[in-house]
Amino acid sequence: MLKLGSYPGQRMLSPERLALPDYDYLAQRHVLTYMEDAVCQLLENKEDISQYGIARFFTEYFNSVCQGTHILFREFSFIQATPHNRASFLRAFWRCFRTVGKNGDLLTMKEYHCLLQLLCPDFPLELTQKAARIVLMDDAMDCLMSFSDFLFAFQIQFYYSEFLESVAAIYQDLLSGKNPNTVIVPTSSSGQHRQRPAVGEASLPEGVEASLFSQCLENLCDRHKYSCPPPALVKEVLSNVQRLTFYGFLMALSKHHGINQALGALPDRGDLMHDPAMDEELERLVMRSRLHRTSRQHRATEPGAFGFQRRDKLEAPENMLSASAPTPYPYRWEPRE
Repeated sequence: MLKLGSYPGQRMLSPERLALPDYDYLAQRHVLTYMEDAVCQLLENKEDISQYGIARFFTEYFNSVCQGTHILFREFSFIQATPHNRASFLRAFWRCFRTVGKNGDLLTMKEYHCLLQLLCPDFPLELTQKAARIVLMDDAMDCLMSFSDFLFAFQIQFYYSEFLESVAAIYQDLLSGKNPNTVIVPTSSSGQHRQRPAVGEASLPEGVEASLFSQCLENLCDRHKYSCPPPALVKEVLSNVQRLTFYGFLMALSKHHGINQALGALPDRGDLMHDPAMDEELERLVMRSRLHRTSRQHRATEPGAFGFQRRDKLEAPENMLSASAPTPYPYRWEPRE
């Protein structure tokens, strides 16, 4: 068994789990969310499940949760419900469509949104637009983007969406001359930062002061109830510049190696196109389709055989496989033979 939020290869009995009281662990891992979803699916499929048993259903359901395949083709409200679901969706999107990057294809924001909707039919366009804006910044939204650039920007926007909403509000306050610390963290040490040039002054530099922005975000990370990047890494990003814009900050987060590692959903940028397990699965499927095609062609040439008129359709499985990446895992419970 694996703990929720892990991937195969990580052990369940971690020191972190053993140090937490039972109820705290269940709340932290959102176990109630998965139990409620499992019961709903059990009731929806009770006629089929009755043939195999409830115990087997729960075993396979939670195995799919641990493997991260439970989010495929689910509604957006479920996909964003827990950090593990979000990480699982990011990983599924990468594995299913990494061939886009492998082939060097560049796509528009709308095309990436169509790919997201293949895995989540009601995925909101607004979230895709925000991710694209991190990459494109001041460019038009119909510009082309590489798979890797979009994927890492999408990771930051999707996984940390609530945190980034708060960051955007802080940035706008600083940009307009307000001091968010007077509301968020009432400290006197921030008084030195309250002086700002008048709005519209010709010499006003772009963006906000990085040190003040860093102080506000440090306080935000301490009190934020949603997922946020490790505060030390956020501080590291901001320590490298004197001033920065909002989207410049998000771009820096998306390119930060440590933040990607801390999130744990995607491989490093240099390994993004490598997935030996999926490559092996693709080769197996291609070989199976070729054997099937050869067998059909052999039968079609035999005297009295029916099917010679359908030779042109025998190429379909292989063409479909090369045109779009497969999703090899079931999204709803199905009994294994």
